[in-house]
Amino acid sequence: MAKILHVSDKHVTIYIKIRGKMQHGGKRMDKHLNSIVINNSDTIVKDWLVEVSKNRHNDYTSAISEDLFESTNREFVNVIFSSLEKQGITSELDDFSEKLINLGWPLSYLTDGLQAFRRVTINFILSQSEKVDSDHLSKVLDMVDNWVDPIINQLVNEYSGSWEHIVSLQRVALQELSAPLIPVMENITIMPLIGTIDTERAKLIMENLLEGVIKHNADVVLIDITGVPVVDTMVAHHIIQAAEAVRLIGSTCILVGIRPEIAQTIVNLGIDLGKFPTKSSLRKGFQAALEMTNRKIVHEKGSDEGIESLLDSLNGE
Repeated sequence: MAKILHVSDKHVTIYIKIRGKMQHGGKRMDKHLNSIVINNSDTIVKDWLVEVSKNRHNDYTSAISEDLFESTNREFVNVIFSSLEKQGITSELDDFSEKLINLGWPLSYLTDGLQAFRRVTINFILSQSEKVDSDHLSKVLDMVDNWVDPIINQLVNEYSGSWEHIVSLQRVALQELSAPLIPVMENITIMPLIGTIDTERAKLIMENLLEGVIKHNADVVLIDITGVPVVDTMVAHHIIQAAEAVRLIGSTCILVGIRPEIAQTIVNLGIDLGKFPTKSSLRKGFQAALEMTNRKIVHEKGSDEGIESLLDSLNGE
């Protein structure tokens, strides 16, 4: 027969529907232990609420509104009992973990909550036992473990899988933004680089450069390393390779954004950058690119301010 529980305390009101006999892994729970859990589910839930609320003001849930915390706990405990009833395999588990991911809640909320459920259930069963010996304790521990462990495994797997999917999408998006090629004028493009350049990113830089030069019909490409914190032998090697590849398809690379400390590092490492032009700033590099494409800046009356503003914006000044 189904039993409806109405559990209330200062944190949460919970309605739980439980059927009489729960099974897991094809093994019927001990009838006596089963009746203890079913007949005292309201007490177990209250004890669980106390456990999960203990550190409410000291952990990640302190910034969460009372209503959201209450509704999430309500859903969580219903998922737990539903999973026990259905042998740990329910769509509610997957839906609940996906909801928490979307809310940005950490995995520890799930694992801490289930470990708290394990503790309060074991403690309550033992408190109702007339005699607690090693055999009885072992039976109780095994029974509760058989309830809780599959739920933990399924929630962790679902949670981890969803996070891996999100991280994978973010990685793809980051890669697409990590080496952009921006056409600024006819036959002139700029590739601003920010952050560390590793082998994987260097390959992406090479691909984007070659594809972009062809797509935009660029004669000059400005590679701006102002935002690259460290230029070592590997980074310089990747940049030289990219510039050489661009040269082979008929275009010219200008390396810009060489700060004094980077220039000193390049010299100390004995890196040869003599095969393609270098400039200290994007502004100077853009002026050189104009000259290479047979253009120059003509200062006309009333237009000086606009041109200077354009160059300053390109130089980040």
